[in-house]
Amino acid sequence: MPTANTVSPSDFDRALEIGRPPNIKALFPNSRALIVSSKFIDRAMLAKGKAIAMAANGRSYFVIRGALLAAQKANAPIIIEIARSEGGADAYCAVNYWNIARHVDALCNELGITIPVAIHADHYGIKKPEDIEPATIEIPTLFEAGMTSIAIDASHMPDDQNLLANIALNAKVPSWAGLETEVGEIKGKEGLSTEQEALFLIQGLNAHGIFPDWIALNNGTTHGIEASGQGIQVDLTARIHEALSPYGISGAQHGTSGNSSDRLREIATLTRTTKANVATALQMISWGLEVNDYGNAMLDDQGRFIKVSGAGMEEAMWSKMVAYADAKGIQGGNYKKLNLPFENRLLGQPKAIRDRMSQRVEAFIHDMLVNVLNTTDTAPLTVAAILAAGSCDPGPKAERIESPEKWTESEIRHRALSIDSGKGPAGDFDD
Repeated sequence: MPTANTVSPSDFDRALEIGRPPNIKALFPNSRALIVSSKFIDRAMLAKGKAIAMAANGRSYFVIRGALLAAQKANAPIIIEIARSEGGADAYCAVNYWNIARHVDALCNELGITIPVAIHADHYGIKKPEDIEPATIEIPTLFEAGMTSIAIDASHMPDDQNLLANIALNAKVPSWAGLETEVGEIKGKEGLSTEQEALFLIQGLNAHGIFPDWIALNNGTTHGIEASGQGIQVDLTARIHEALSPYGISGAQHGTSGNSSDRLREIATLTRTTKANVATALQMISWGLEVNDYGNAMLDDQGRFIKVSGAGMEEAMWSKMVAYADAKGIQGGNYKKLNLPFENRLLGQPKAIRDRMSQRVEAFIHDMLVNVLNTTDTAPLTVAAILAAGSCDPGPKAERIESPEKWTESEIRHRALSIDSGKGPAGDFDD
């Protein structure tokens, strides 16, 4: 008999019928995978309270498989995502914006996954105004390919241009889709986000009837390998989230890899964060590298990664990967660029090796979901939100409270002149 921690077969079938958005139904008409808008996952985390959904960057088949198995075991929804740098037109991963939904759907059906899953186009980067026009063409293709959520990231640009880019592109995002925006490029202790910047972005969007589900901040962390103890600034995050509370927006935590479990628990407990991205850690774990308790890869005395014998890929394959990296001058965090040339080679290993790669990811994610992010048994809450909505769209969490006439393009540009912000050093900070 179903309990509060389970979903009845009839409720699952109903959620499958009404909760899958139209693009997913068109792509996978006979599927039993409960692929939904990430809006519902945000709502489930809010319903439980002090809970954060994991957004696992699916840089490889092994990571996606392990993530889905871990979420099923924890009875928690999960977001599978890929960033534009990882899976866009100039991708360094074989998994990309246009095939990730097919990976997820196939694996859900193969493995009997019944927890809700969202598919997120992370960091859709707009770095200059000229990027907007081609984005109006490309973004619809992402949803045609099965995305159910997107992060419009124009944080590289000045505040007025960031806001105007988000406004210009919003019409290309389906109303039912999860929406994330960003203020402050993720680059560690430099260029930390401020309350003023965050309010400017969210108030301006609100005036235009745009209600993002999440905002990502530069709150002190970095993408890739966290090399210092700086990490997430919890107090800064809490202050900004509190300032934004009238606008009903949740926090998205980027650069999670390399931050301690205790710090992530603080983020869950003390802020309004409901989404946490994990990328680099999952890559390293799947490969079989030695990591500390929060997924940061360890280095030997020569500054090289340490391969754990009998874990991850075959030892001979790791030797080939290292030799390839050395020949190409690839070091440290740039080992991420080995995903594309080695994905097919890794898939060509024996089944036992492939399984242990995914199983290592599964164990790590399951521990995070249960013991760090507090997401155990939130899958039924997600299904409940779908059933309550009666459709694939729960609607916005906020309503318009800002005056549109005060947020015209000219007013936006004028207001931005008074913002005191520093973007930090120039450079490539993409994940």
